[in-house]
Amino acid sequence: MNIIKNIEGNKLEMAVEGRLDTNSSPVFMDAFTEVSEGVEDFVLDLGKVDYISSAGLRVLLSMQKIMNKQGKMTIVNATSDLMEVFDLTGFSDILNIG
Repeated sequence: MNIIKNIEGNKLEMAVEGRLDTNSSPVFMDAFTEVSEGVEDFVLDLGKVDYISSAGLRVLLSMQKIMNKQGKMTIVNATSDLMEVFDLTGFSDILNIG
């Protein structure tokens, strides 16, 4: 999994490439928490994520809860496979997908 972070002021943009699974999800969450303090606008690009497990979904939910307290989180470029998972699990109603 590769993670690219870009911070400008109170805006954080992250792009993830690879799999969000049991092994990579803790690394992904750590990368977010390292820089999330003071972030009011979080844009998460999932365009290059080819698989997400329940562990990956839990991390997204945790990120959403954090951002609900301090600003907003938007997921962009979700693939059709990811959108299917989000729809089947009800996450498309919880997450802000743009």
